[in-house]
Amino acid sequence: MEHCAYDELYLPLAQRVMGDMYDYAVNTLNIAIEAFHKLFIVSGMGHQFEIGNPTYIAGKNGCEVAREVIASCSDRSIHSEDVMYVDKSREFWIGWSLAYYQWISDRSFEEINCHVPIEAMYGMYDTLHEADVSLYVEIMNEKCAVEKEASTLKRLRQYAELSQRALAERSGVPLRQIQLFEQGQRDITRTQGQTLYQLSKALGCSIEELVRNQ
Repeated sequence: MEHCAYDELYLPLAQRVMGDMYDYAVNTLNIAIEAFHKLFIVSGMGHQFEIGNPTYIAGKNGCEVAREVIASCSDRSIHSEDVMYVDKSREFWIGWSLAYYQWISDRSFEEINCHVPIEAMYGMYDTLHEADVSLYVEIMNEKCAVEKEASTLKRLRQYAELSQRALAERSGVPLRQIQLFEQGQRDITRTQGQTLYQLSKALGCSIEELVRNQ
């Protein structure tokens, strides 16, 4: 097993909190799961789970965490009461499974989402929600291994929901150069610092993230 940020004793609590959080956000607050997941990452809440902050993995329920995520990223006021159903939804399973995979893989939620977008997990529910979680981990590892073959630039661009042309226009880097980077025909780690700066600024990431794992 790889390094895990917090003791396995707290894992069931973290899974339940994340499961209830996604269920509440989607089924009570009517927020699309991909939109909420981005808020979860951008707000820094995902990082709190990654490092095992006990305030969040054990000290609050999923509804409370969902409201904190939304409040930190928007002006929306949430007045809905805590709703946690006995019959668990697809969204609960996605959050529950994702918490487990993040813990055991020690990957960040952002990295996982670059490899396997959260909305893609709906397609995994029917065959995996009653299976042992180890099968989910095996499949996620396979998906991550396949996607890792794509360039980091491509993953970051897709995560930012930009086409190659849109990235070229936003960054000022020629479209053909972006295509060569993504196809592996030009080594992005050997390009000029100014180009890396322009791309990272357009993508909202650091230069280190852009050249990582190349």
